[in-house]
Amino acid sequence: MLRAVGFGDGDFNKPIIGIANGYSTITPCNVGLNDLTKRAEAAAFAAGAMPQTFGTITVSDGISMGTEGMKYSLVSREVIADAIETACNAQSMDGVLAVGGCDKNMPAAMLAMARMNIPGIFVYGGTIKPGKLGGCDLTVVSAFEAVGQITAGKIDEAQLTAIEKNACPGPGSCGGMFTANTMSSAIEAMGFSLPGSSTMAAEDPEKADSAARSAEVLVDAIAANIRPLDLLTREALENAISVVMAVGGSTNAVLHLLAIARTAGVPLSLDDFELIRQRVPVICDLKPSGRFVTVDLHQAGGIPQVMKLLLEAGLLHGECRTIEGKTLSETLADVPSVPPAGQEVIRPLSNPLYDQGHLAVLKGNLAEEGSVAKISGVKNPVITGPARVFESEEECLAAILDGRIQAGDVLVIRNEGPVGGPGMREMLSPTAAIIGQGLGDSVALITDGRFSGGTYGMVVGHVAPEAAVGGTIALVQEGDGITVDAHQRLIQLNVDAAELERRRGAWQKAEPRYRHGVLGKYARLVGSSSQGAVTDF
Repeated sequence: MLRAVGFGDGDFNKPIIGIANGYSTITPCNVGLNDLTKRAEAAAFAAGAMPQTFGTITVSDGISMGTEGMKYSLVSREVIADAIETACNAQSMDGVLAVGGCDKNMPAAMLAMARMNIPGIFVYGGTIKPGKLGGCDLTVVSAFEAVGQITAGKIDEAQLTAIEKNACPGPGSCGGMFTANTMSSAIEAMGFSLPGSSTMAAEDPEKADSAARSAEVLVDAIAANIRPLDLLTREALENAISVVMAVGGSTNAVLHLLAIARTAGVPLSLDDFELIRQRVPVICDLKPSGRFVTVDLHQAGGIPQVMKLLLEAGLLHGECRTIEGKTLSETLADVPSVPPAGQEVIRPLSNPLYDQGHLAVLKGNLAEEGSVAKISGVKNPVITGPARVFESEEECLAAILDGRIQAGDVLVIRNEGPVGGPGMREMLSPTAAIIGQGLGDSVALITDGRFSGGTYGMVVGHVAPEAAVGGTIALVQEGDGITVDAHQRLIQLNVDAAELERRRGAWQKAEPRYRHGVLGKYARLVGSSSQGAVTDF
């Protein structure tokens, strides 16, 4: 059968490389992946391997955001990981090169590599270039925030349309330090992609050149027997967390890195993120809460420059190995010790944007297993206010757009967790509407769902245990006092214990929203967000 797809007599002794191609025209993040796949395929063949290409799916978070379709987003991470594992193991492939763009292709590839433990490398499809309007950089989040701005009377219909038309100018993943660029940075920090590749623009020639070089490196890694579990150590995961903190990355990185660690058999918990947060400052001024986009970070030196600063400050493990067979210290040896002059994207550690990381782990009676707060861009991450309870994202968004939310409110969106949603939808629509209406510093939003990497403000996600399994968030009633205090790392329902026990005794588990299909299967299998929301725990 292999002769029928091009193998000759001399090819059966060559390593077979699976190229997992996430190409689709569903999303700009993935529309350029076929070209990268072809470059990698040609380079692998020239390097003495036999590449075999197969497809994987993708879901566009930006397009499905705020709809029932968004429930499939996190689910797709498991589907993609299963697909890569199935194709590679079924055909006894010797290595895998995964080409991904939109958010879930990326951690999915890492999950599959950890499961299979055959040499693997990740090729990121690249970031989108910023949209331009009136001299300002736009990202996809600009369009979501504009919806809140128009309801608050800050812009008119013509301005909304102009923002929508200019926000996404071409191929590539969302342009700020949102989830895709956060995960590409984390994967580079763990040594699974080439130095500097995680911040390249999708449209630039260096992106395709990097794909070709990645294939060559993978062929060498197969010969040297460099396997994922050799690289996926506790120290490598700590490096990834440190980089995520330094660049101001997405809350989704917490979920995905926990999942990768669990799959790799490496002990890692939410508490570890908090410990690293306390010692690693935010040194990159990037959207969504900052000023610059990822192409600006690339021009300032990219992730290698960020890692060099962290390494010299003793905040990275330099002995960690990479897919190239080098240590991290060796990889960064020629990177300057100071950021380039004349740029403001990467700051020195002596003058950080924030003295500590921006992803705080909060616990309390409202989240016994923990929750994740993104506190960048928040003037004072402390609020005590009345609960405004919503059973879905749609209910909450309608209240915001109708002007029914006031400063001091604590919005609670529940039954959007891994089991209850199912699928843990991202709450970008309500959070962007809050920002657009100017309430970002005066309103908190907590949920057992999660947030887009484009979200910022006083938001707390991944509340666990979730409502669907009887977590305390299920017991909150309209008007209850809730305290969110990032300084104290506290998320507290201000109701006495006896009353909570009474409510718990009266609580009844809801019927599943889906019993069949992929969502029904996922809801039956998925674990807690505090452990990465994996289905094979």
